[in-house]
Amino acid sequence: MSVNWGILSTAHINRLFLAGAREAQNTTILAVASRDQPRADAYANENGIERAYGSYEALLADPDVEAVYISLPNSLHIPWTITALEAGKHVLCEKPLSRRTADVNHAFDVAESQQRLLMEAFMYRHNPQTRRLQELVARDAVGRIRIIRAAFGFVAHDPENVRLQGALDGGALMDVGCYCVSGTRLIAGEPHRVAGEQALGGDGVDVAFAGLMRFDNDITAHFDAGLALASQDLLEVVGDEGTIRLTDPWHCRNPGIDLIRDDGSVEPIHIEPANSYRLEAENMSAAIRGEADLLLGRADATGQARTIEALYEAADNARVVSLCS
Repeated sequence: MSVNWGILSTAHINRLFLAGAREAQNTTILAVASRDQPRADAYANENGIERAYGSYEALLADPDVEAVYISLPNSLHIPWTITALEAGKHVLCEKPLSRRTADVNHAFDVAESQQRLLMEAFMYRHNPQTRRLQELVARDAVGRIRIIRAAFGFVAHDPENVRLQGALDGGALMDVGCYCVSGTRLIAGEPHRVAGEQALGGDGVDVAFAGLMRFDNDITAHFDAGLALASQDLLEVVGDEGTIRLTDPWHCRNPGIDLIRDDGSVEPIHIEPANSYRLEAENMSAAIRGEADLLLGRADATGQARTIEALYEAADNARVVSLCS
């Protein structure tokens, strides 16, 4: 049986989630909410959505809506996640759920108390390309891992862009850098110390962020992320016998992995394209029906927030931050 979904906000990213969700056989987009009725009506009409609400509270009061996708600005993720959970809805919240570990733990406490599901929306984690990467790492395809490199960036030209606003928890690390953090954690586990440097722009947010993370087994990861950098997308896993390279690790629009041997030879690994947003919606809907486990839960979300929180502390105070308890 299909799960009825509502969408909180008419944000631009909705177009990607909507396209994917409509491919999912177990997902129905039933409703959308905006901060005013005319905008909600126009959006619903444009996107073929049955119900439109002029406030987020009104959508959450709809008993037919079982799950919500939250695509609001970063600073509103936790407040509306908690409000939705307390209204009895399952929640898929766009990344990053928060830069504060305590807030993430609180949200999952509410989810458990309400017996509802909560997942942070890292759509790339659902893609077959990511699963293939994990398989290569698990079988030591490049020997002992030593270095992980990651990058994600573009130029945000509009000064009104929410990504450039500190009051909305904008910044490069929050917007694109969180992918780099997620990807390195997926491969190496949780870091035990981090360092970071940032360049500020917008109204005082980081528009360029470079991070360094140290993991167990002598693995070091470094990444750069930016809202003022030429377009870049990269994830590399470097071992003592070769390198795994992904040149579209985050969007997964042109999936494929190069396995580069120590002798310089390259083995291209073909991966069939798949809509990450469809797979994300399918996983959440199946979990709601008790037919699957959520791919991402509390442990991953709190590990993510903990690392981002430490990276900002490191950059703000020009020091290495330990995450060891």
